[in-house]
Amino acid sequence: MADEIHRITKETLQKLKDEFRHLTTVGRTDIARVIEAARLLGDLSENGDYHAAKDDQGKMEARIRQIDIVIRNHEIVSRDQHASVVQHASIVKVVYEGDHDDDAQEFFIGSIEEKPDGVLVASPTSPLGSALLEHCVGDTVTYDAPSGALQVTIVGLR
Repeated sequence: MADEIHRITKETLQKLKDEFRHLTTVGRTDIARVIEAARLLGDLSENGDYHAAKDDQGKMEARIRQIDIVIRNHEIVSRDQHASVVQHASIVKVVYEGDHDDDAQEFFIGSIEEKPDGVLVASPTSPLGSALLEHCVGDTVTYDAPSGALQVTIVGLR
């Protein structure tokens, strides 16, 4: 996975660099203080505060590694706000075959790091994401899901 190229916007790259800098400085200092305070509470084998702090530290270090991989292995892409075809960073509204238009779902085509609030993510390399790329509103595409082939119609693009 470390060799995978992460396609992200300049804004997302800066956001990740800021988060990385915060976690590796303030975050590590803060968690060290919490661990030390919990350590002073006594027997570590039965110290819930200590174990919770160590768990938080592990999660933070995993996030640091994850961000580092994206920062080291990225490609900058730009968003075309007026694109007429689905591309990286598009938000696509689709209706599954057999569903009503009221049941439309929106998917962000891109990295989870860039996901706007309230929108599902479809990686450009996922079956749905790759099937939608380069298609227009009105197009119907089929993709292979674990339960079999599914068909969606693109009803919106932004």
